[in-house]
Amino acid sequence: MTAILTITHIFGVITVGFSGLMFACFLFSVMFQDGADAAFWTSSLITFFLGLLMYLPTLKTPKKVTRQAGFLLVAFTWVVISLFCTLPLLLFMPQMSFIDAYFEMASALTTTGATVLSGLDTLPMSINLWRHLLNWIGGMGIIVFAVAILPMLGVGGMQLYKAEAPGTVKESELPPRIAQTAKALWETYALITLACIVCLRLAGMGWFDAVCHAFSAMSLGGFSTHDTSVGYFDSLPIEMVLTLFQLLAAMNFASHYLAFRKGSLQPYRHDMEAKTLLAVVLASCLLAGFVLWQRGTYPDFWLALRHATFNLVTIATDCGYASQDFNLWPIFVPMWMLFLSCIVSSSGSTGGGIRMIRTIILMKQARLELFKFIHPTAIKPVRIGDHIINNDIVTSVMGFIFLYFISIVTLVFALMLGGLDFISAFTAIIACFNNAGPGLNEVGPATNYSSLTDFETVVCVFAMILGRVQIFSIAILFVPEFWKR
Repeated sequence: MTAILTITHIFGVITVGFSGLMFACFLFSVMFQDGADAAFWTSSLITFFLGLLMYLPTLKTPKKVTRQAGFLLVAFTWVVISLFCTLPLLLFMPQMSFIDAYFEMASALTTTGATVLSGLDTLPMSINLWRHLLNWIGGMGIIVFAVAILPMLGVGGMQLYKAEAPGTVKESELPPRIAQTAKALWETYALITLACIVCLRLAGMGWFDAVCHAFSAMSLGGFSTHDTSVGYFDSLPIEMVLTLFQLLAAMNFASHYLAFRKGSLQPYRHDMEAKTLLAVVLASCLLAGFVLWQRGTYPDFWLALRHATFNLVTIATDCGYASQDFNLWPIFVPMWMLFLSCIVSSSGSTGGGIRMIRTIILMKQARLELFKFIHPTAIKPVRIGDHIINNDIVTSVMGFIFLYFISIVTLVFALMLGGLDFISAFTAIIACFNNAGPGLNEVGPATNYSSLTDFETVVCVFAMILGRVQIFSIAILFVPEFWKR
């Protein structure tokens, strides 16, 4: 019972915080007179008072977050906060179904970037700002944000951080306390976002578009203010800026923090994930550009390389922009892009999927198994750089990989049961599970997810949330031992 009250108390604080974000959008709407102010004002009031109803009665609850409560709060936050976030959409667009509104907001918070909305170019600016603001907040994780404020409430946050942290997190030379670490990462995140805004403005975007696209690029959320996404601008400088910042967002933010603090690129040279990420992406861009040129999709290699690079990077990093309808490309290229979305993003980044660190560990373990076939009596540990990876981590990675693939298979069959064709079902789940955005066929970059049935939409929402919390935080709730004292 105490755990439930503690969760209610913390969630009340988070809810009140989101009411503040709604109020900020209300002020923006009033300033630009876009007609959505009433929706944001009403939503902010409802969310604020519901947050207070959870917060005030639980003030005297013991402020201790157990491991069980940490996992419960992770799952509860992603699922229920999306519910509150639907209010502005439902109030401004009463014709919109609740399921579609929930899909849009879950996609925003999980930084998936899939959308069911059309007419983005004519939406009120405040509605578009709300979508992109949720992208940005979701980028570093609602729970990491909560960890930064929990010490002020007398609540320890380490359990929450462990529940949310995806894979190996760099601890060397980071601030020792979890709240200080969260603050340092958020400051780094905000600083790079600001740099992205300025670069996009210099590349030719208007200020509003620059802010929105910087929010979605740094969160790897992939939302745009235009139906044709980045293709609307048809600008090489803009594509180059977005490509650079998407790659930065796909790297471990601890490396960015250390690089800023030291004023040196040395942390990147020691970051195995970053080096592998860049090598894989560079080789893939050259390969994709060559295939598009050879197949006659584009008349010359450099044009093919331009479009291949931007669209491959945006899908591989799990952002989800599009400058071309890659659904029309030779099938090898978009399928390779979706495969990369499974593995490219680093741990401690804003991306999704398996993460590069797990891929590296699994490959090294496979190499070790081959070595043992030749030298069965040899004792040789798995190493990443100078660090020995113990067997517990290897076992955990293998367990995650199994859950990852069995979850995808199950969800693909669920969509096919709903009537979706295989390519649409498979790519929709890959895109939603990795929080990458567009798939192929019915959910390709030239369309959106609005054609899905309610059942198919719910399946995709579940895939987004399950992928965002890295499976374990929700899967563990179905283990009977979790509920035992």
